Amino acid sequence: MKKPGIAPVVWNPPPPAQSTPDPLPTLRTFPLPGSGPEDVLVAPDGSVLTGVDDGRILRLDPVTSAVTVVADTGGRPLGLEWLPDGRLLVCDAEIGLLAVETNRASERAPTAIPTTGLGKIETLVDQVDGQPVRICNNASVAADGTIWFTDSSARFDFAHWKGDLIEHRGTGRLLRRDPDGSTAIVCAGLQFANGVALNADSSAVYVAETGSYALQRVDLTGSSAGIRKPVAENLPGFPDNVSLGDGGLIWVAIASPRNPIIDRLSPLPPMLRRAVWALPAKAQPKPAFEVGLVAIDPVDGSIVHNIAGQNPEFGVSTGVREHNGTVWLGSLSANSIASFDLADL
Repeated sequence: MKKPGIAPVVWNPPPPAQSTPDPLPTLRTFPLPGSGPEDVLVAPDGSVLTGVDDGRILRLDPVTSAVTVVADTGGRPLGLEWLPDGRLLVCDAEIGLLAVETNRASERAPTAIPTTGLGKIETLVDQVDGQPVRICNNASVAADGTIWFTDSSARFDFAHWKGDLIEHRGTGRLLRRDPDGSTAIVCAGLQFANGVALNADSSAVYVAETGSYALQRVDLTGSSAGIRKPVAENLPGFPDNVSLGDGGLIWVAIASPRNPIIDRLSPLPPMLRRAVWALPAKAQPKPAFEVGLVAIDPVDGSIVHNIAGQNPEFGVSTGVREHNGTVWLGSLSANSIASFDLADL
């Protein structure tokens, strides 16, 4: 696929916050027969689901480490959530918003060809207001089946997602699919819209703006309904997937700490960023090999946990999910998922 051109705009990133993160707890890693398990989702039986770069949805048994194939979207699955009817909601970066059956009778061993007999797939949304969903990224589901999800960029496909960050035009969208199948744009103009999480009473939805190091809140009720306001505007890096923790904290995976090169280039003439984009991929700025997480109090926006460290068996963190005292992590760059005990913080 030919790399598209970019038309960067000048912006002034906030100075990095001066804070020292807590060390990363010891991780348990679980190897997978696939690469890039970007998000993680825990099933009622304690198994963990994730999607890998060849389109398969995998289920891990954390007790035995056995892995089975649930489905194959044929695209690039990213965010995962449960629908009220028991199906798996999949944000597929290449296809759109999908609903996938995950009955165990249809599963196959990971060495089998994942075609026949796997979970049936229904495309729920592939365009909104006549505009295609270019990078369906992450979602959150209300009890009534309303789905809040992100389309990261109106200009770039998933294969060239870095172009959106370098360009910084802010074409990402927060979208909504209602139980009757209708769709709507909730917020536009987001800087690479990414992770999504409803709060405990579904009175607000939180969305990560990867390109501006920020977490935004959109109220869904009351006089401020529909109004977007920042919760955290100067996160320690690029926020990725977001989830609501058991204790009400908003967990945010930090896919990479801030890159000084990108920050220095952002206020300068756009031609310099066009030159960076024209470089071969191996010469462009890359995410740091670091696991980063923050947990934010949704009431006052304070950072309760700020965690960073390295693990050679895992890589960078792009997905996070707290479940029964365990924090599970996904990674766009790893061949494994990982976990640690919340009590170890």
